Amino acid sequence: MTTTREPDTGAAGPAAPAPSAPGTAAEAPAEQQGRMSHRQILEALSGMLLAMFVAFLSSTVVSNALPTIITDLRGTQSQYTWVVTATLLASTASTPIWGKLADLFSKKLLIQLSIVVFVVGSMLAGLSQSVETLIAWRVLQGLGLGGLQALVQIAMAAMISPRERGRYSGLLGSVMAVATVGGPLLGGLLVDTSWLGWRWCFYVGVPFGVVALVLLQRTLHLPVTRRRVHIDYLGAAFLAAGVSALLIWVTLAGDTFAWASTETALFLSGGIAAVVAFVVTELRATEPIVPLRLFRDRTTTLAIVASVAIGVAMFGSSVFLGQYLQISRGYSPTAAGLLTIPMVGGLLVSSTVSGVLITRYGRWKGFLVAGSLLVVTGFGLLATIDHETDMVLLGVFLFVLGVGIGMTMQNLVLAVQNTVAATDLGAASSAVAFFRSLGGTIGVSVLGAVLSARVGDLIAAGLPPEAAAASGGGGVGLADLADAPAPVQELIRVSYGDATGRVFLVSAVIAVAAVVAILLIREVALRTESGEEQLRRESGPALAEDDRVGTAR
Repeated sequence: MTTTREPDTGAAGPAAPAPSAPGTAAEAPAEQQGRMSHRQILEALSGMLLAMFVAFLSSTVVSNALPTIITDLRGTQSQYTWVVTATLLASTASTPIWGKLADLFSKKLLIQLSIVVFVVGSMLAGLSQSVETLIAWRVLQGLGLGGLQALVQIAMAAMISPRERGRYSGLLGSVMAVATVGGPLLGGLLVDTSWLGWRWCFYVGVPFGVVALVLLQRTLHLPVTRRRVHIDYLGAAFLAAGVSALLIWVTLAGDTFAWASTETALFLSGGIAAVVAFVVTELRATEPIVPLRLFRDRTTTLAIVASVAIGVAMFGSSVFLGQYLQISRGYSPTAAGLLTIPMVGGLLVSSTVSGVLITRYGRWKGFLVAGSLLVVTGFGLLATIDHETDMVLLGVFLFVLGVGIGMTMQNLVLAVQNTVAATDLGAASSAVAFFRSLGGTIGVSVLGAVLSARVGDLIAAGLPPEAAAASGGGGVGLADLADAPAPVQELIRVSYGDATGRVFLVSAVIAVAAVVAILLIREVALRTESGEEQLRRESGPALAEDDRVGTAR
């Protein structure tokens, strides 16, 4: 295995180790002396943070626009869920593949490639003329999103030691919070502006993506590991097939076909067979996409379990909260975005403060425990809402949930990165992101099914006999909101408001699993080596000799 370096021509390039001059001691934290200064790290992070901003902005900008999009395209509640699920499904299936490629190829090139894929998918989604076409292009968006959410974390781990990573993870959390609150607000403004419309929700991220590509080219300079590559194509195919089959089954069962049906048997048998084939392939592969040895580590396994529950918290709350505020409470997309500020504010404060405190004291488990308990509490409080809940009270509930998510989301990744070998850093980081996305995908699918069933029951119970007869016995739902008589429209709105609490109740129960998993995690002192330094130490003198004779890239 040989290692070549990109030229250290930019300010953000990793400086060669050298004795620190007395006057430079204050330029970087003690753990970073002789490596990259604080300024160099910030410059290198600028392009990556903007890339993450593009991804999260383009994802959240759609949340408040979805009711308008689905109504405009005459979509159903199932299709409403699938517009979100399609992106999550693609990002979930592709995240481990991007992570493994980061252990084999240039991280910088892979981040740039994922941005291009995401931007192209966004532009094509904006041209959609039907819900089915929109869902298809959202899959392409998801492939790019899967790369960004894994690769940025991996690149940060390569540059920064776990002990120092907390303060920079706080920056990442802040960017995500700004995009989370800015996205729905921007989406609402675009939808409410007649000469723009909802299609610009997909176009708006394109300029940011172009700027991110330029910044990455100028500021991000990481060592490129070159070695004989064995890409596990078969494992990647089985992973994508297994995850997709099972998630599609969860989404469609109970709606498109019955839970006990031939379709269920086909999806289940096919999905399970693909997962079994994936495990067998990974045991034999030279370079497995997901090294199964990672699950021997207690911290990694428990962090993954917790990540599934946190994924439900992240995605489920945002998707169904926007629907609740607009359909049930009658707020405009812009107003619905403003009403989510308490949750995003809590996330912003807690992720930033916890990151700084973790760097200062080197302790992280307490923040994870407190955060997971707040997630359960926040969901429990939100389970009490209905179509008449006081909005100030709702804001308090959302703030509690945001604080909990901010304290757990990034710190779970940090806990895993602190325990795995340097050669598995990419695979382990992407595994956490993978299962978080998996939790989000399952959460949106299952919670969407729960909401749809509950809404159907409430509408059926409140629908006048003559209206039921007029519907031909097929029921009334979201697709009828625009054309239904005023009393039926009001019934649909009230039903959505009263049914949303049950979605959050299910989320609270699922989040208890995160609390249990985090309590069982053993706290390990944070390392003071960056990922690249750890890789050189673990690889021994041979890699150091390769570094000296490698040609500059």
